[in-house]
Amino acid sequence: MNKLIPILILLTTLVIIVISIIYLSRRFAWIIGLENIKPFYLLFTTLIIGTFASMIIFMHTTNPIGHIIYYIFTILLGYLLFLLFSVIITDLANLFFNFKPILFGIIAISISVLITGYGIINASNIHTNHLRIELSNIDKNYRIVHLSDIHMGQFRGQKFLKKIVVKTNFENPDLVLITGDYADSRYALQPKYFEALKNINAPVLFVNGNHDKNTGDKQIKDFLKRYDVKVLENEVFSFSGLQIIGLNYMLADTKSLNMHATEKDQTIKSVLSKLELDKASTKILMHHSPDGIEYADKAGIDIYLSGHTHAGQLFPIIFINELIFDYNKGLHKKGNTSIFVSQGIGTFGPPMRIGTHSEIVVFDLIAK
Repeated sequence: MNKLIPILILLTTLVIIVISIIYLSRRFAWIIGLENIKPFYLLFTTLIIGTFASMIIFMHTTNPIGHIIYYIFTILLGYLLFLLFSVIITDLANLFFNFKPILFGIIAISISVLITGYGIINASNIHTNHLRIELSNIDKNYRIVHLSDIHMGQFRGQKFLKKIVVKTNFENPDLVLITGDYADSRYALQPKYFEALKNINAPVLFVNGNHDKNTGDKQIKDFLKRYDVKVLENEVFSFSGLQIIGLNYMLADTKSLNMHATEKDQTIKSVLSKLELDKASTKILMHHSPDGIEYADKAGIDIYLSGHTHAGQLFPIIFINELIFDYNKGLHKKGNTSIFVSQGIGTFGPPMRIGTHSEIVVFDLIAK
């Protein structure tokens, strides 16, 4: 059954897209006053296919023209999503107000433009989220900054990275942990998209994510190492009485389903069972996605830090995410292990956030 889930998701998505094209085409034909709906079927079908095709074709482009094409069509994809919901909202209001067609169109388009603008601004505004965790197996307090899903690439560049570094240093952390998806495009495989990391005033540790693997895992890790970031690859890093366990992006176990994870010979279950962990030490696990927490709990992990989900990033995907992931965002507890899922700092696809926030998370670990 698990193997059918990706197919069911794909088929459901295609059905929703077809229904959306029919709905938008009929509505805009009515707004314009045309009896022939076919031109609108062609228009919306072309726009939707074009946006997805452009994202796939130009995602990793390093060509300036390709970069512009990706930029425009990815924003257009987000806009089309909000246009659909704006038309639905206006249709519901029309039950009470009986708008004229042109006014209906103006209202729907205006709402979609405003939502798109808000989504772009909201995604670029980085929130700082402070959390406090009391632990009985530490004899002093620690401050740890958790960064995840930065997604350097077509939309996130040097200014965005410098902003992250400034906000991180402002918190005066003892340690900075990055749980994957640093980059999502080969456009970011340049020194200027990494060098600001050397200005972080604390040790920085990193584990990879699915986008790092797809973009250029070795190159990203080489750049990070050049700028003093410690890359953890299924290993333990000791820091002032803490044990930081960094795992490559992998499946929870051999029975798990994850369309992104490609490593079949290593799983969270198998790797954790082989690592030498100190039972007396506080143990913090870094893994890109919130998988295999039962194995983390069995291994005696105190805190599990992850990201990957973006908390859904956009309405209505936020509700779909809640169905897909056991832990979609925020702090949760499984046995004796606390698991935190970051909403991430960057975005994937449309550079927008509706219903979620870009966040830097600051953990104060308090000696109980």
